[in-house]
Amino acid sequence: MKPNSGTLVINIMNGGKAEAYEGVYQCTARNERGAAISNNIVIRPSRSPLWTKEKLEPNHVREGDSLVLHCRPPVGLPPPIIFWMDNAFQRLPQSERVSQGLNGDLYFSNVQPEDTREDYICYARFNHTQTIQQKQPISVKVFSMDSLNDTIAANLSDTDIYGAKPVTERQPVLLTPTGSTSTKVELRGNVLLLECIAAGLPTPVIRWIKEGGELPANRTFFENFKKTLKIIDVSEADSGNYKCIARNTLGSVHHVISVTVKAAPYWITAPRNLVLSPGEDGTLICRANGNPKPSISWLANGVPIAIAPEDPSRKVDGDTIIFSHVQERSSAVYQCNASNEYGYLLANAFVNVLAEPPRILTPANKLYQVIADSPALLDCAYFGSPKPEIEWFKGVKGSILRGNEYVFHDNGTLEIPVAQKNSAGTYTCVARNELGKIQNEVQLEIKDPTMIIKQPEYKVIQRYGQVSFECIIKHDSTLLPTVTWLKDNDELPDDERFLVGKDNLTIMNVTDKDDGTYTCIVNTTLDSVSASAVLTVVAAPPTPAIIYARPNPPFDLELTGQLERSIDLSWIPGDENNSPITSFVIEYEDALHEPGVWHYQTEVPGTQTTVQLKLSPYVNYSFRVIAVNKIGRSQPSEPSEQYLTKSASPDENPANVQGIGSEPDNLVITWEPLKGFQSNGPGLQYKVSWRQKDVDDEWTSVIVANVSKYIVSGTPTFVPYEVKVQALNDLGYAPEPSEVIGHSGEDLPMVAPGNVQVHVINSTLAKVHWDPVPLKTVRGHLQGYKVYYWKVQSLSRRSRRHVEKKILTFRGNKTFGMLPGLEPYSSYKLNVRVVNGKGEGPASPDKAFKTPEGVPSSPSFLKITNPTLDSLTLEWGSPTHPNGVLTSYTLKFQPINNTHELGPLVEIRIPANESSLILKNLNYSTRYKFYFNAQTSVGSGSQITEEAVTIMDEGKISGILRPAVGAGKVQPLYPRIRNVTTAAAETYANISWEYEGPDHANFYVEYGVAGSKEDWKKEIVNGSRSFFVLKGLTPGTAYKVRVGAEGLSGFRSAEDVFETGPGEAHCTIRQVDIATQGWFIGLMCAVALLILILLIVCFIRRNKGGKYPVKEKEDAHADPEIQPMKEDDGTFGEYSDAEDHKPLKKGSRTPSDRTVKKEDSDDSLVDYGEGVNGQFNEDGSFIGQYSGKKEKEPAEGNESSEAPSPVNAMNSFV
Repeated sequence: MKPNSGTLVINIMNGGKAEAYEGVYQCTARNERGAAISNNIVIRPSRSPLWTKEKLEPNHVREGDSLVLHCRPPVGLPPPIIFWMDNAFQRLPQSERVSQGLNGDLYFSNVQPEDTREDYICYARFNHTQTIQQKQPISVKVFSMDSLNDTIAANLSDTDIYGAKPVTERQPVLLTPTGSTSTKVELRGNVLLLECIAAGLPTPVIRWIKEGGELPANRTFFENFKKTLKIIDVSEADSGNYKCIARNTLGSVHHVISVTVKAAPYWITAPRNLVLSPGEDGTLICRANGNPKPSISWLANGVPIAIAPEDPSRKVDGDTIIFSHVQERSSAVYQCNASNEYGYLLANAFVNVLAEPPRILTPANKLYQVIADSPALLDCAYFGSPKPEIEWFKGVKGSILRGNEYVFHDNGTLEIPVAQKNSAGTYTCVARNELGKIQNEVQLEIKDPTMIIKQPEYKVIQRYGQVSFECIIKHDSTLLPTVTWLKDNDELPDDERFLVGKDNLTIMNVTDKDDGTYTCIVNTTLDSVSASAVLTVVAAPPTPAIIYARPNPPFDLELTGQLERSIDLSWIPGDENNSPITSFVIEYEDALHEPGVWHYQTEVPGTQTTVQLKLSPYVNYSFRVIAVNKIGRSQPSEPSEQYLTKSASPDENPANVQGIGSEPDNLVITWEPLKGFQSNGPGLQYKVSWRQKDVDDEWTSVIVANVSKYIVSGTPTFVPYEVKVQALNDLGYAPEPSEVIGHSGEDLPMVAPGNVQVHVINSTLAKVHWDPVPLKTVRGHLQGYKVYYWKVQSLSRRSRRHVEKKILTFRGNKTFGMLPGLEPYSSYKLNVRVVNGKGEGPASPDKAFKTPEGVPSSPSFLKITNPTLDSLTLEWGSPTHPNGVLTSYTLKFQPINNTHELGPLVEIRIPANESSLILKNLNYSTRYKFYFNAQTSVGSGSQITEEAVTIMDEGKISGILRPAVGAGKVQPLYPRIRNVTTAAAETYANISWEYEGPDHANFYVEYGVAGSKEDWKKEIVNGSRSFFVLKGLTPGTAYKVRVGAEGLSGFRSAEDVFETGPGEAHCTIRQVDIATQGWFIGLMCAVALLILILLIVCFIRRNKGGKYPVKEKEDAHADPEIQPMKEDDGTFGEYSDAEDHKPLKKGSRTPSDRTVKKEDSDDSLVDYGEGVNGQFNEDGSFIGQYSGKKEKEPAEGNESSEAPSPVNAMNSFV
C-alpha cells in the first residue's frame, strides 16, 4: 500500500503470478470518528486460450443455397473480438447477403460463384493480452448450373440438358434465431442487441417493429445491414415483444423476441452526510429501486447495525435511520447497502455531531461591482454547529436589513434584486449561534450600464458601392469597453475592404457576398450589449419572380395486392408548381367504426408513388393521399375504393388497468376500452380477473360487455389484489394480459397518534412530537399527519375568546412538526390525527402548553394636549398586544429647530399603571419630538412617535421684548405654508392658504392640469395676501395647485387637487365674474382685516382667562358628531358633512404671527377610535377624518380642511 494513501498496488512485473491475486477486495478507512468502507473490487486475471485442434472438411454448396461458417472462438476473459480475413490479412467484404453474426459465425443468405475460395479464416483478438488467435482456414466450393452441365453433358441427352432448371428462387427462412419466438433478458442502462439473419433468394430485407408501441426515438440504431437492432440505455419501458420481418419478392417470415428489462439497484435517494449539534434531531434516508425490488440493510462503522454498539439516540425504520437528541458520542459513519440478484449499491454517510462557533469563509473586504438596475449578490459563506443565523447590515452603524428590496438566501448570500446607485457602500454580514458571533464586511460598487446610443441601421446598397454602419456607445468611466463587429454571428472576413473605426464599420467596394447581418457587440468586465443591422446588396432591377405554390392533389388512386393484413396503394402525383414534392401523406377512413373521420396512416418520400400499407382486421378502409412541398400541403386526393378486412381475435388488451377501491368493502377495476378498429371483430367483450395478493387463491373471472369498469364487492379493507383484463370478441381471446397490483377501498384510520409532546422553542414557535401509528391501523395509503391547535386564552388578559382552530398538515410518515405564528404569553391546546386517502382518524388527547412572554406592541395611541409656555400634557393607551405583564413605559424626547437639528435627548421611566404625564420646564414656542414605548420583563416593544409645540411667548404679544433665548435653547419654528384649500366654480377657483414664518413674504401660485406632464403655470400674488383667484380655467377639469414663497429656494406647500364645475362651486357665476369686480375685492380685504383684529382680541382675552359666548352655546349641545371648543386652549371643533363630501371645517387658535396651529389643540380624533389611525405629519399637522366615535379612516392627502377665507373665518365665530 502506498504511504500516506489508501491505494493498494499489486505489481507482478518482477515476478509472481496474477492468479495468486485473484479475489474480492474491500477498503476500510477508520479514525476516532468512525469507519467507512468501499465497494467490493473484483480482480480476475485475463485469459487468451488457444483454438482447439479440429479437422475442417471443405464446404460444397450449390449456387443460391444458404451457408453458415462457424467460428466457435475459445472462451477468454474478457471475451475476444471476432473478425474474418483471408490469407493476405484482408478483411472479407460483407453485405446484405454475407454478414457476420453476433456469435462470430459468417452467414450467407445465398451463395454465389464468387464466394468460392480456400481461405475463410476466423480471427479472435484478445485486447487485454494484446494477442490474436487464428482458426484453421475454411474452404468453400460453389457449384453453378453451368459447370454442372459441362461435367455431365457427355452422359445426358439434348432433352435432359435443355430441361435442366436454373437457380431456384426461395422465400425467406431465418438462419438465426431459430423458431418463431425467443426471449431476451437485459439489465437497465445496458445496450440491447437483437439479431435476425435470414436465408433466401433474392436476398431478404430485414425490418424491425415493436408490438404495441414504437421503437424509442434517439436511442434506436440499426447495424449489420439492419440485421441487428441496437437500443442504448434501456429501461423498464423498453420491455415488450420485438418482431423482425425478413421479406423478399416471394414472401416473408418473422420472429418475435420477448425482451424483459431487469434492473440492478439504482439510487432514488442516497444517504448524505449529516452535521448535527448536541441535542438536535435528524434522519438518514436510503431509498433505491430495481427489478426485483432491492433489500435495504444498514451498517455502522462497517458493522451490521444489529450487532453494532447500541446508541439510544438512533432508531432504524426500514430505509430510514431517525436520530433524536444526539450527543457527541453519536458520531459515526453509516453504510447503506441496497442489493438484489443483479447487483448492489453501497453508500457511506458521516453523521458528525459537532459543536463549533461560527466561521465566515468569504474573504474580508471583498469588492463586488455590478451594473445599476441589475441584481447584486453579496456572499457570506459560513460554517458552524448549531447552524448560525445570518444577519446583514449596511454601513458601520446601520440597522439590520429587512424588507422586500432584499432576498436572503439559505447559504448566507444577500441578494439585491435591483441594485441602485444608493445601494453602494459597505455591507456587514454577522453570523451567530449559541457558541459565539463573527462578522465580515464587503464592499459594493454600482456602475452605470453600457448603452449603444446610436445603433447601426438597415442599409440597401448597390453592388460595388460603399456602406458604413455606426455604433456609438456610452459607458461607465471606470470600465474599459471593447467593441467587436460580427457578420452573420461570425468573425468579419479577413479582407482589407472592411475598415473598423472607433465607432463605425465601413465596407468598401461592396460585393454580393457582403450581404448579411452585421452586429456591433460592446463588452465590459460587467456587462455586454449588442445591436444588429441587415445589409442588402442589390444589382440591376430584378427579373419577375418565379411563382411558387402548393402542389396539386394526387389522382388515380389504385388498390392492388389485397391481403388480410396488408394492401398496396399507388397514385399519380399532381403538378408540383415550381417547388419539388418532398413527401406524400397517406390517410385512411374507417367507414365501419368512424365514418367521415380521416386518420394519419404513414408518410413516404416524394419520389415514391406506391406503398404497402399495414391493415387491421374488421376495418372498412378507404385511402387518400396529400402531397407536401416547401410551400405547404396540397388538397387531399379523391378517396380510393373501399376495402373491408376480415375479422380476427383481438391483438391487444386494454391499457391503463387499475384497481382502486371506492368503499372500504369493494374493489373498482377500471381500464381504457379498445377503440373500434382495435376490436378486430364483432362482439367485443372483456374478461376481468382478480385475486388477493400473497394469498393462495384462485383467479376469479367475469366476462363483461364493452364497458370500462367493474366493481368487486365484499372485499376486506385495503388489501392488495392482482388484477388483469383480457379482451375477446366473437372470434377468440387476445393474448394473455399482464397483471397489475391494486388495492381494495380505504377506511378511516383506527387509532390516534400517541405520546404527543410539545417543546416550546420561543414565544411564537413550538415543536410537537408524536409516535407514528402502526401501519396496520392506517387502513389505507398513509398521507401524513394533521395537527389541530388553538389558543385557549391570553395569560395577560385572562379573558377567553372564540376558539379558532388552526390546522397544519405534515406529509408522509413524519413524527414531528413546527407550529409557527403563536401569540406570546398565551395558553394553547393541540391534538394530532393521522390522515389517509379516506380521511382523518381519531384525535389524540388534547395537549396543553403555554408560550412565554414576549415584547409588547407599541402603545395604542399617544396624544399631547394642554400646551402652555413651558409644559405639555401627554396621554397614552396601553398596547393592544401586551404579550406579557407590562413592567413600565419609557418616554424619550428632544427639541427640534427649524433646520431639523435635534437637541439633547431626555429619557423618563414611567410606572406601568400610569396613563398620563405633565412635562414641565420646557422652552416656549419650541417643537419637541417624543418617542414612547412599553416594556415587559423580556424587553422593550416598538415605539410610537409624536411631535408638539409649546405656545408663543406672551411677552411678544404684549409688545414687550423678552430676553434673548439662552444657550442650549432651540430656535422657533422654520417657515412653512400649509392648509392650501380651493373653492372652484366653472371657470375660476379661489385659492387660500396659511403661512408661518417671517413677515413681508411675497407669494406665488403654481397650477396645471392634474396627471399632465406639462410645466407648471405660475401666477404672482400681489402683496402678502393669503388668497388668490385663478381665472380662465376649463369647466369639468381636474387641476393641481401649490403655493410658494419668493426668495426661499424650494420652499413651497404640498400639492392640492380640485376640479372645476358647477357642482362644487360655492356660488354660481352665470354672466359676470364677481371675483374680478373691484368692489368685491375691496370688501374681501376689509373682511379679512376685521377677522384678523377679532382673532388678536380673542387671543388676548383667552390669555386673560376670558370665555366666549360660543363656548357656552357649544357646551349646551351634546351632539357626539361635534367636537366642542376646549376650555383650556380655545380651539374649535371639527364638523363632518357626509352628504356633500366637503372638506372638514377646521378652526384654530391664531397666534400673533397670524399662523394657524392645528397641533395646538388638545382635542384629538384619537378620542373617537382605538388610537392606531391617528397620525401627525412631520410638521405637526393631523392626518385623518372621522365619521363617528368608534372608527375613522386615514385621509388620502396631508390636508383636508377648508380654506381660511374671510367668509369661512367669519362663520367660525357665528
